[in-house]
Amino acid sequence: MKELLRSNDPVLVSYLEHRLREAGIEPLVLDAYTSIVEGSLGILPRRMMVTEEDHPGAARILDEVQRESEAGPGQGQQGPEKQGEDE
Repeated sequence: MKELLRSNDPVLVSYLEHRLREAGIEPLVLDAYTSIVEGSLGILPRRMMVTEEDHPGAARILDEVQRESEAGPGQGQQGPEKQGEDE
């Protein structure tokens, strides 16, 4: 197993886990229960692990997710409701 991500952001961890499973990659999230026990301070990051074989593909998906996150709402790919508005 190889670490893909270490994050205090439960939304990012959950979304990345979903995207990986969609791609047929089964991630293992470590420290989820430990971070719950420590309370809502969010000081203990969750770690996401994938197999050595899946790591390159998982890293590409992580890059996509991070780019989407940086783009912010409405700045990523245009959905059907947004197409044609800029023309």
